[in-house]
Amino acid sequence: MKKTLDEKLSRILGEPACQDFILADAKDADMAFGIAAPGRRNPQNGQTEYRSLAEFHETICEIVEQGLVDVMLMSVNTNARLTINKRLFEGSSVTPAIRANDTTDIWLAGGVGAYGSQPSLPFRSATIDQAMCGHENCTPDERHIGADLGLYSITFNNDATLDRAALAAYREFRIEAEAKGFRHFLEVFAPNACENLAVEDVPRFINDSIVRTLAGVPPSSRPKFLKIPYFGPAPMEELVAYDSSLVVGILGGSAGTTFDAFHQLWEAKKSGARVALYGRMINNSEHQLSFIEHLRYLADGQLNDPAEAVRSYHGALHKLDIEPFCSLEEDLQSTKRCSDYSSKKKPSGRILA
Repeated sequence: MKKTLDEKLSRILGEPACQDFILADAKDADMAFGIAAPGRRNPQNGQTEYRSLAEFHETICEIVEQGLVDVMLMSVNTNARLTINKRLFEGSSVTPAIRANDTTDIWLAGGVGAYGSQPSLPFRSATIDQAMCGHENCTPDERHIGADLGLYSITFNNDATLDRAALAAYREFRIEAEAKGFRHFLEVFAPNACENLAVEDVPRFINDSIVRTLAGVPPSSRPKFLKIPYFGPAPMEELVAYDSSLVVGILGGSAGTTFDAFHQLWEAKKSGARVALYGRMINNSEHQLSFIEHLRYLADGQLNDPAEAVRSYHGALHKLDIEPFCSLEEDLQSTKRCSDYSSKKKPSGRILA
């Protein structure tokens, strides 16, 4: 079956005025949060019991079968179990992808580890061969059975020594990926341990870092799209206007109200974003399939008002006899959230993983 990701990327690059929008679900949190990654089994009652990995995988299967996301991002372990062994994506329009590296700033053991507050260092658990076929030294005939798309992340901290090491690791990955026919999309986080950059200068620093990094990368090795924090309309419009060949996407960040999630996608799309990759926002929702359905409504223009989408989502929960985590009035509020992995801000009525 044709993959909607490939079809949409082709149209976006060939017909810039098209309204295609790529929606991705990030179910790779086991590479960051560990046991907490699948989310709490019943956050509504404040229970601390987390879902099992098997339940996490079951949810991934349900979302892939729903077919409303274009990309499902997973760890290499999950990819091996579902993509390679279970053949989940055969006959599906959804593209499997893996987290290709796990820099130290996403090592968040039990919420008590100190790694997230220390300057990011490059590291890669996964190998490209293991992503593509489940073991090292894939044969050419085996490279199609797993994922041929991966997320590579970089955190620039405005430190020449640290950022040089991060870029060297990225260069090494790109060279290997190009040689093996492995595609990637690039995630650029905001600085996680930077004391020499004012907060208001971060958006321009990120945009400039992206442009400078990719200026040295030929088309054959460039990322298929970007995943960056959403800093607001102006920084997004600036980056989108610079290079029409860059397909720019946003990351969701920490879970907040439903309005936060819906409004961010709606506004980012108006500002030129063509991709949204949400992880915690989806995983911590009352009903993931309904939440994704409403993200799709907004992404495709079937709903054009984030508040209307929140009301519709609450209506869907009512029909399913699912009690929302907070009242409709509370869920229509905008809260201050963070985009980094280590954020634990807890908006009213919501419990984060």
